[in-house]
Formats: sequence, structure tokens, C-alpha cells
Amino acid sequence: MEIIAQKPTRLDKLLQESLNISRNQIERFIKKEGVLINGKKSKKCGLKLKGGEKIVFTIPQTEKKIAKKIDFDIEILYEDDDLLIINKPPYLTVHPAPSVKDATLVDWLIKKGISLSTLSGEERHGIVHRIDKETSGALVVAKNDKAHLSLSEQLQNKTMGRYYLALIDLPLKEDTIVNKPIGRNPVKRTKMAIINNARESKSAFIKLLSSDDEKIELIAAKLYTGRTHQIRVHLESLSRHIINDFTYGFKKKRDIIGRVMLHAYLIYFTHPTTGKTIIKKAPLFEDFKSMLNHKFSMKELHEKIDPDYLIYRFDTAF
Repeated sequence: MEIIAQKPTRLDKLLQESLNISRNQIERFIKKEGVLINGKKSKKCGLKLKGGEKIVFTIPQTEKKIAKKIDFDIEILYEDDDLLIINKPPYLTVHPAPSVKDATLVDWLIKKGISLSTLSGEERHGIVHRIDKETSGALVVAKNDKAHLSLSEQLQNKTMGRYYLALIDLPLKEDTIVNKPIGRNPVKRTKMAIINNARESKSAFIKLLSSDDEKIELIAAKLYTGRTHQIRVHLESLSRHIINDFTYGFKKKRDIIGRVMLHAYLIYFTHPTTGKTIIKKAPLFEDFKSMLNHKFSMKELHEKIDPDYLIYRFDTAF
């Protein structure tokens, strides 16, 4: 694969931004495999580029043994030679980690024998972006390095994104945009928080439908940036909380449905080969549908979550 440096920068920073994977992964790759810069091999992570250099590299295919029991299946919403879009179930972790004991989405992909890109390293085959364990919904997986690079670039320039549906514990006062920086919580490191001078973070929220008792509300969210827990943190800053999100301030008694009621409903991007716009809807899972059926007017609901209606609302609300 080949990348052209468009401006002065560090080698590791350029690769990290281009491939949308962690700095640690980039450093390990450069030190182990090296890259060609204008035909000369380098293993120096902090090498300063002037701009205009041609960087050529190859991340080797890896094999991973599947030892974990995989007793689930995942709905594929779209698939071709370059990518697939899946509807991630709640409670499924996306990629392996030392703390993850159960089978992951990556384990399932490998077991299915699906050809995957290797840009994210052997622990994250084909994974371009992620969704929290309890969150459900649309997620795109790259089958080859070309598709992975294209989708990663779209994440960076915001031409790829998702519309989320969420159930919150108190109606919003109005449609709103939250533009507040998010960083790691200095006290509880497993959480994120609004932190001055942290990374820019921007979310838009629109009101969709109040429950019959007007105590909870169905809203839609669109991300302009992709920070960890962004929707949850920005809602907490408005004194609103996703149902069952006890990490970020939900106070009521735990519902029979125990997971955070957040779903990536629509995903959109430009196909890396055809150039066509792809928009796919991820159907709601039974736990989310059950709460809607019990607490909302279904006649109004179908109109409010129509994909064309959602896109129109965000296009005209702000």
C-alpha cells in the first residue's frame, strides 16, 4: 500500500491518521516491518517528513486460532468483495483484548472465513470503527486494505457516519448541538468526561417522540466527531441520560432490559470502489423494540424513525 505525505508531519502520525488505528500499533508495525520512504527503508517512528514523500508498506497477513466458543450468528446487512455491513447485537465486544473472555465480533468474522483487511493488526481484522459492547447497530468491516484505507479516510474527513437512536430519561428542551471537548476522566479512567483543552467533540440531538406517560423520550443523534462514549458524555452534560446508562448518571431502578438503550440505526459512506453513496438501516433488536412497544404510540413511531425523515430532520434542524 502507498501513501503520499501531503504536508510536513511525523511518519507515525501520518500513518495513524491515514489508517485510523492506534499509535501503539503503528509503532510496533514500523519497528518490526519498516516502511519504504521514497524507496529507502526506515524503522524510525518519529521520522520527520517534509511533504511529498511516497510511503510504501505491506502489513503481512496473519493467522489467528479460534479457541473461544462461538454460539451466535450476526445479521449481515450488506456484503460485496470490498466490505460488509453487520448489525452488531448488544453485549457483543467488537475485538479481542486481554480482559475479554467471551468470543468477539472479530472471532466470528474469522470463523466465518470472511476475507479481511490487515491494516488494524491481527487483533482487529477488518475493523474500521467500533461500537461499545452494550450498544447495538450498524458497523462496517473492510475485506481488503484498499477498502480499509478509503473508509478510514472517510472517518477522518467526516464523509462517513451514523445516525443513532436512543431512549433517554428526560425529554430534551429542544433540538440541540453539543460542542464540548471530551477526554479521559482523571478520576475514573474507565469513563470519559468533558475536559477543557481535550479533543474537540461535537454531537447533534433531535427530539423524535415522547412516551405515552411523557417520562422518557426517543431521540436521534448524529456525531460530527468520533470520541469514546461521545453521545453518553454529551447527554450527561445536558443532565439527560440514556436508559440504563448507570456509568453516566442514570439513577432509576434497573429495568428488566439491562443494557444501555443506544442503537446505531443508519450508516452512510461512499463505496471505496464504485464511488456510490451507501446508506443502510440496522433493524432494532427485540429489547429496544419491546420498550418502544410498551411505552410509545406505534403509529407515530414508524413515521419518526423512517430513514428519509431522520436525514431530513438533521439536514433542516440546525
